[in-house]
Amino acid sequence: MNHTPSVAAPERIHHANRLSHGAPHNAKTQFSKRSAAAVLVCWLLVVFDGYDLIVYGTVQSSLITDTGWGLTKATAGTVGSMAFLGMMIGAIFAGRMSDSWGRRRTIISCAALFSLFTILCAFSPNAFVFGGLRLLAGIGLGGLVPSANALVAELVPAKWRSAIATLMMSGVPIGGSIAALAGIPLIPAFGWPVMFLVAAVALLVVVPLGIRFLPETLQPAKQTQQPKQTQQTHAQPAGFKTLLRAPYLGMSLLFAISTLATLFAWYGLGTWLPNLMQLAGYNLGSALTFALALNLGAVIGSVVTAWAGTRFGPVPTAIAAAAVAAVSLAVLVAGPPVSVVYLMLVLAGVGTHGTQCLIIAAVASHYPAHLRGTALGWALGVGRIGAVAAPQIGGLLLAAGLGVNSNFLAFAAAAAVAAVLLGAISVAMKAAKMKAANINSQNTTSVGASNV
Repeated sequence: MNHTPSVAAPERIHHANRLSHGAPHNAKTQFSKRSAAAVLVCWLLVVFDGYDLIVYGTVQSSLITDTGWGLTKATAGTVGSMAFLGMMIGAIFAGRMSDSWGRRRTIISCAALFSLFTILCAFSPNAFVFGGLRLLAGIGLGGLVPSANALVAELVPAKWRSAIATLMMSGVPIGGSIAALAGIPLIPAFGWPVMFLVAAVALLVVVPLGIRFLPETLQPAKQTQQPKQTQQTHAQPAGFKTLLRAPYLGMSLLFAISTLATLFAWYGLGTWLPNLMQLAGYNLGSALTFALALNLGAVIGSVVTAWAGTRFGPVPTAIAAAAVAAVSLAVLVAGPPVSVVYLMLVLAGVGTHGTQCLIIAAVASHYPAHLRGTALGWALGVGRIGAVAAPQIGGLLLAAGLGVNSNFLAFAAAAAVAAVLLGAISVAMKAAKMKAANINSQNTTSVGASNV
């Protein structure tokens, strides 16, 4: 879907030679039980990824009021940004690593990394140590998603790639929902540290499942008696130098910046929503139910956009989703009744997370296999700049006395920018298709004339 001829050709070569370490030889046409198990494990890891991302929002008020660390709204935003800074580093380098070192090893290493350092957050003696541990955990969190998506894209049939990629990313809001639900009884009873100890389940249960069930889909770099086509696959230039020059440069920049705007809205809400609702006059339990509404909306959005992305294409659907997010967040500024607030937050979850899922699906479909992990890592890595900036900007707006609505307006504006950028991507893709069709037509005419 949405391929240009120069991009699609290497994909076909790579598909013909996917032979290594138990990866399904015909992964593009069949979906085996082994592949399904691997996709399920990736999804479970993404659930914990989502939990770890949202858990800071659930404990933020407790860190400010109960720890004695001297955190203010502005410094709490800075601490919240540390995980996203780590994610930016992890996404860029792990995406490239998965294209060279292997999907399986990269996924397992990233999962073990974020689980271990998340557990250690529970024992932090001060804000400095806590922020450092969140940074290290973020490296694993950021590396997991592009690596897992690259693996899944190679395990499922091409016609299901967009839907499966979108559904797999439902793990992020499901993990966030678990964090919000768990926080309601656990934080008052046991304090904020218990929220970070939950990561032990990922380290002790899901990571071993990954070691057991995840295959490797990349051909080893050194292998004797390679078929000629496989050697051609390895000859394909990979890495950021290839990604950031013709014919990929323009689309790579548009995908990255649209991801930045989308993640600014999504993670800004995820970090600040409970605190914003408390500032608006709600107690902690009610504030966490608003966060739950946002994440449940994101789960719904994963399902709806999976269907719509397959039916209408990931980019057109992403434009609509981003527009829905912008409008719903703008409505919150008017101070509607509580029932409308819940509805708007559900729609905001549908729009913001749905947009990001669809961008990932579009990137996975647009680039050839030898660049897929790098392209996903690039888009998500640059996108994490938005995730890093959102908690800090949200805190600065509140510290400046601009009120709760300033945050909602900032996040709505980011969603609107994402819709515009995705519109530019859609136009560029249509232009590329028309150009390819004209070239094919000219070639057909030339061949016909030579035959005459």
